[in-house]
Amino acid sequence: MPKRYWIIIITYIATQFSALLGVPALEALGIARAFGAIALWSVISFTAATIIMIVLLRPDMKEARMRSDRSSGGKILAWSIAGVFLALIAQAIAALIETELFGIPAGSENTMGLMNIAREEPLFILLPVLFAPITEEIIFRKVIFGQIYKRTNFWIAVIISALVFGAFHFDFQHMLVYFSMGLVFAFLYVKTKSIITPIVAHMAMNSFVVFSQLFYSEEDLRRMQEQLQTILTGGLF
Repeated sequence: MPKRYWIIIITYIATQFSALLGVPALEALGIARAFGAIALWSVISFTAATIIMIVLLRPDMKEARMRSDRSSGGKILAWSIAGVFLALIAQAIAALIETELFGIPAGSENTMGLMNIAREEPLFILLPVLFAPITEEIIFRKVIFGQIYKRTNFWIAVIISALVFGAFHFDFQHMLVYFSMGLVFAFLYVKTKSIITPIVAHMAMNSFVVFSQLFYSEEDLRRMQEQLQTILTGGLF
């Protein structure tokens, strides 16, 4: 693995845990409190991490521009749009399997926690809709999946990268959902040979989830989820 990839991984891990120091520091300085400190530090730290990652990936970008088999802008856009629907459908099927076969309650505590912060501090919305898709696709698809895929095969690379993806979200009971998302985003990456495709699809999917939860009540979301599960159950079983 290239040295710059290790630096990218270290940058991502450091950013994830930097809140342990950064948030208390903002509170101690009186700059922000509680959710406000979390939102502000998240934007500051992930802005820095995103810039560092993009700078480190400049050799990869140059190499991608020179590849004869790289996808056109139109193909990347088309698969980005299709990827949103593929990701949402895959996520819904995975959630249905978790609920019906394994008895795992629907809904993610990780997502609910993030949305509670976003409702109190709209600035925090930048994290799931902008910074998380960029940094996560660079880490989990470009670096981890990409390097494993070169040495093994698609499925082994997807399984390992999806497990790491879920682990970093601290949401182990919904690993099947994270696997389904990892599968779709890895497919988009391989299909178009461009990390831009899963980044755009991931951004759009996260935006849909965030804004639907912001503007719909919990009861409305539960009712829509039940209707979707009914449709999927009828189609699958």
